[in-house]
Amino acid sequence: MAKADTTPLTEIQREMMEIVWQREEVTVSEVREALSAHRPLARNTVQTMLVRLEEKGWLKHREQGRTFVYSANRPRTVSLGAKVSQMVDRLFSGSPEEMVTALLEYRGLSADEAERIRAMIEAAETEPTQKPKRQR
Repeated sequence: MAKADTTPLTEIQREMMEIVWQREEVTVSEVREALSAHRPLARNTVQTMLVRLEEKGWLKHREQGRTFVYSANRPRTVSLGAKVSQMVDRLFSGSPEEMVTALLEYRGLSADEAERIRAMIEAAETEPTQKPKRQR
């Protein structure tokens, strides 16, 4: 079984995972084709990167004849959560409050956004969840 690696994805890994999340199932050739417009890569490079993503627990595969068909093993939110956690640590000295302050002062929120965020905070306060262990 693949280890649960929670480190944020690199830029190219994230691009590949976005293709997988969007299409649900992909082959090496499909990923290569989707990337080719802005990032031409050799087929072997794409295949190696997909294998590495599977080893890290991001992907799983099934065999269709001699072809591996990859699908996501983790939802998109896991990637976003790891990236946000990294951002809070790097840019805000680990303080979520400072991140929210910066968001409010420099971008602002619409009334609808503020209401949805209030509902999320209330839900988080009433339903304790187990936080995933962060790896450094």
